[in-house]
This record gives sequence, structure tokens and C-alpha cells, in this order.
Amino acid sequence: MHKSPMFFSLPARLSPPDPLRTGIRRSWIIFGLVCLVAVVASLAVSGEIGKRRAETSVAQQARIDASLNAALLRTVLEKYRALPFVLSRDKDLAATLAGGSAGERDQLNRKLETLSAGTQESVIYVIGPDGIAMSASNWREPTSFVGNDYRFRAYFQGALNDGRAEHFALGSVSKKPGLYISQRIDGEREGKKTPLGVVVVKVEFDAVEADWAASGTPSYVIDDRGIVLITSIPSWRFMTIGKIPNTRLVAIRESLQFGDAPLQPLPFDTDGSLDERAERVRIVMPGDTGKAERVRIVMPGDTGKTRFLEVGLPVAETPWQLQHLAPLGPTIDAGMREARLLAMLALLPVVAGAALLLRRRHATALRLDREERTRAELERRVEERTIDLSRARDRLQAEINDHRSTESRLQAVQQDLVQANRLSILGQVAAGVAHEINQPVATIRAFADNARTFIDRGQLTPAVDNLESIAALTERIGTITDDLKTFARKGRIAAAPTDIGNIIDGALMLLRSRFAGRMDRLDIARPSPDLKVMGNRIRLEQVLINLVQNALEAVAPKAADGRVAITVDEDGDSVTVTVSDNGPGIAATIRDNLFTPFNTSKESGLGLGLVIAKDIVEDYGGRIDVSSDSDGSRFAIHLKRA
Repeated sequence: MHKSPMFFSLPARLSPPDPLRTGIRRSWIIFGLVCLVAVVASLAVSGEIGKRRAETSVAQQARIDASLNAALLRTVLEKYRALPFVLSRDKDLAATLAGGSAGERDQLNRKLETLSAGTQESVIYVIGPDGIAMSASNWREPTSFVGNDYRFRAYFQGALNDGRAEHFALGSVSKKPGLYISQRIDGEREGKKTPLGVVVVKVEFDAVEADWAASGTPSYVIDDRGIVLITSIPSWRFMTIGKIPNTRLVAIRESLQFGDAPLQPLPFDTDGSLDERAERVRIVMPGDTGKAERVRIVMPGDTGKTRFLEVGLPVAETPWQLQHLAPLGPTIDAGMREARLLAMLALLPVVAGAALLLRRRHATALRLDREERTRAELERRVEERTIDLSRARDRLQAEINDHRSTESRLQAVQQDLVQANRLSILGQVAAGVAHEINQPVATIRAFADNARTFIDRGQLTPAVDNLESIAALTERIGTITDDLKTFARKGRIAAAPTDIGNIIDGALMLLRSRFAGRMDRLDIARPSPDLKVMGNRIRLEQVLINLVQNALEAVAPKAADGRVAITVDEDGDSVTVTVSDNGPGIAATIRDNLFTPFNTSKESGLGLGLVIAKDIVEDYGGRIDVSSDSDGSRFAIHLKRA
């Protein structure tokens, strides 16, 4: 909004008539009121828009954080659930429960102690069918569970009745909360199948709560009754969402599940009602059937009211619900500031243009007497606007820097997900390995059939030769499958000087069984005997097998006219092996993505052969060049000379 122009006293002979001065003054007052209304409306509307966008952004990030916290909790639970089942199948443990001596019980104590230390469980203990703990991993400690009566515990009764149980409670001896996972141990007594006891693993969530607390945003887990079990804020433990009925509250306290915890409601409302300390507003995300709620709660040590956005997610395979609170205040304030700033930047040129037009209209009437003063006033206004724009630019630059910092942190989080892509690539590698071992398996089958024929004829010497060839081929398959392990270790087979002639001979040996009767189509230019390249023989044979096999399949329709040529050329430190054919060539649609996984023109092909070949050659510092036309295709393998 612009100030009304400043009027100066003029000499009597130059002063405009009173109606003109009054009209000018009135027009500027109206203009100022219109600008004021426009600014107020713009700030209100843009602030609300910025607020809604900020709430949506916080809700999206809160859901991501809640999902990560739930995944962390689920990982911890899955880690420890298998141990009770495994221990319930332990024969030594069952034998000790069936009537073991004191020495066997002492040995069981030591075994549980070792397991507890190795798996980082809080405590592992074994309860007899009478409910008395007979062995425990903490048997050396003053708070040992050995000899304690656990008949009243729900996890003991549940395991005896159902075979397995989980129960979250406060430890009656350790006074530490945790999840008790129990499994019944079955055995025989006096020839009858009977429960021998229960093995229990107590899982404490101190590390999980510490990780949640490190994020700076409150997270907590509630059970199906609304009682807080796991929380990043210790003072919230065993508090409740809303008020539990007195009858149910008495039953919970008598069960000693949570000791003498008062089970008071959390310091915010849960049913959507408004009071002095709580406020919830449901926010429905676009395309989301769930909900997020804005909550105002009183944090420990906070004399004011802090607004949070609450997101709830179920914890898989449990009756629990994970609640995550994301602070709204800073993000909403920043969003509203940014939206209002943008609105002012958009409104400013309009206001300035309107003011300029109005002022020019007035200046026309006063131009003869006030031209110089009008020019000075205009320059002053331009200077003021420039200063305002400069300040606005500085504020905008600060906002941009904040956004860039946030984007950098987001990119760091996204890079943590890159490792997950490696698992997807492992699937491609596995498919490639299956593709590559088909040829050695076919050759093994041919050698095996030949060996059986030689044995039937009593010709043992050629039969033994065939069996030795089969052994060599199985070693080749083992080498191929080792590539999968090498990939997982981020390593590869080291390069070594390898005879190029042996590579060609090995590839032809594997192809001979499949292309019997068509090997005469090969024209092979033998390299010099001492020519060697850097690489691994088995892996380079894989490359040559793929290329020659594709060439033989390409010339198959041409019958006797089909030819495949293998040539070896030397050029200084480089050796080029070329496989060419006079087939129909490669279609343009296939050729453009020739080295893309699963791109193939064969009905039964996987589209991985050339991908694997390219990766092998590049592993040893080489490359593969391809050219194709209607007269055939040519694959040139460039390798380093040894």
C-alpha cells in the first residue's frame, strides 16, 4: 500500500481551486482504503493456503517417520520371536525339565546365559509346569528369576494352554517393562505326552525408544486398551489414551501387569473434544483412507501449549498401534510466512501500477505548477520501493537457503534407500546365472550319454575321459555361480594372463553338443600360440559361447549357406576377437536396447546373455562393439593384451 502524496503550499496565483484539491485528497484516501483491504484479504487468504500446504507437508513426513518407526519395532519383534520356538525344540532343555539333575540345571543356566549375551535379550528363563522358574540366564545376579513363582503371569498360562503367548508387562523382579514371548515345551513323562514347561524370552525396547527419542519427535505404542507400552518420552509410560472405566482399571491393577502404575490419561484429549489443554483436527490426505489429527498437548517442562500432528499406524502381527507426533508450529509458521511473502510480491506491482496511474492523472492537473516537486516525490517513492524490494529479496533468499538445506537432508535419507536396489539387481544376476549354466548342463548330459555308451561297449578309457570332462564342466558351473557371491561382496574375479586359443577351444567344446551337425559352418582363424589376454578363462568362454551360439542360431534358417567366422586381430596392447555371421541381422528395435536386461527377440530367451557378456568384458577393462545390417551381424570383443 502506498501513502497519499504529500501536498505543499503553493503561491496563491498557482494554487488549484479548492474542489480539485479536495477531490485529489479524497481519491487518495479511497485508494489507500482499497489497498488496505486488498493487503488484509491477501494476507488472510495466502496465510490459510500456506497453513494448509504446511499441514499437508507435515502429515506426509509424519507418515514416513511413523512407517520407519513401525518398521524398526517390527524388525526387533521378528528378531526375537524365533528364539523361544527354537529353544522349545532343544532336546537338552526338554531332558532337564523331564527330571534333570542339579548339574544339568546348572549347565542349562550357563547355556541360557550364553544365549542371552549372544542374542542381546534382556533375559531368557525356563518355567516348570508348576509355574516355578527352574533356570534363567540371570542366575548369577541378585535379581535372578530362579525359584520365582510365575503361575499368575498371563504369558505362562497362555503358553500352557495355546502353545505360545506374548504379553507386555512390568517385570515383577527387575521392575523393567518388556515383552514376554513364551513357548510351551512338550515331552513325555511315564509314556504320556505332556507339557514339560515353558521357555520365556523377555525383550526390552530401550534401544528402540532411544532411537525414537533421538529423532526429537514423540512416538509411542499403545495396546488395544489404549495403554502406552513403548514411548520415546519415559514419563508417558503406562499412561492411557482417554480414561479407562474403573472396573476395568481395577482388573488391570490386580493382574500386576503394570505394577502400581497409576494409569493416568495422557496430557491431551483422544476423543476430539476441546478443553484447555487439547485440540484435535482431522486432516484427510489426498488419496488416503487413513487420517492424521492435529493435537495440542502439554510437553514435560513446557508451560505453554505445543501443537503436534498425530499419525497412527498398526504394528503388524500385534494388537498394538504406533502413534507418532510431528510438531506443527515451526512448519506452519514458515509456510504462512512464505505464502504471505509471495502474495505481497504479487500484489506489490499491481498496487504500484495503480498508484502510478492515479498519480499521473493528478499530476496532469498540477503539472504546470508542481512538475519538479512531483518528480522528486516520485523518485523518493521509487527509492522506498526499491528498499522494500531489496528487503523482500533478502527474506526470499533466506527462505530459499532453508529449502536447499532441507532438500540436502532429504537426499541423504534417499541415499540410504539405494542399497535396497542392490537386492533387485541380485535377482537379475540370479536369472543370468541360470541362463549361463544351461550350456554346460547340456554338454554334461551329452558327455554322460557318451560315457554310458562307452561303458556298455566295455571301452573304459574314452568313458573315463568323458567323466573327467563332466568334472571339469561342473567346476565351470561352480565358477559361474560364484559370480553371484562375488556380486554380493562387491568384488570380481581377478584378471590373469589367459591363452586366447584355449578360450576358443573351450567355448567350441561346450557348443559342440548342442550344435552337432552345424559346427562345420564355423570358420575359425587360429591365433598365434603365445597370444594371451588379461581375464579369466571361464568367464571369457561364457562371452564367446553367448556370441557364437547367437550367431549359429542366426544362420540356422540359411541351411548350408549359413557361415559364422571367428577371427583374432592384434593391435599393440589390444586384442580383438570378432564373431560375425551372414544371418538376417538384428532388428532395429532390438539393437537399440541390445544390452538391456530381458530384451530379446527369442521366444524362450531371457535377454540376459549379452548383458552378462558386456559386464564380463568391462570387468577386465574391455568393451564390445556391435554392427548389424541385412548382410549379417558382427560382434567385436576388445581385450587388453597380457
